[in-house]
Amino acid sequence: MNHLAPAGEGAYHLPRHAHVIVYTARDDGELVTVYDCGAAQKPPVAQFIGHLVRVQADARTDQSPTGYVVRLREGGVLEEQGDGEWVIRSAPA
Repeated sequence: MNHLAPAGEGAYHLPRHAHVIVYTARDDGELVTVYDCGAAQKPPVAQFIGHLVRVQADARTDQSPTGYVVRLREGGVLEEQGDGEWVIRSAPA
């Protein structure tokens, strides 16, 4: 999963203040791009094709003309549920 730290089988740690940008692709999939922080001038830490089906973490979601942006407040864990479906959950305490 590019440069995300593993958090177990099929799961990856998302940094505090991570931005997850989801673009709707033509093949009925989504291009998911993860940045460490929206203010950082750095390349993405991860990019993949899949479906972000749920966000269960402290975050703000903003719609855009090409998809949406999830702005995490306290970080979280990106977990694959199977068949390219992904969930963002709060990081365990």
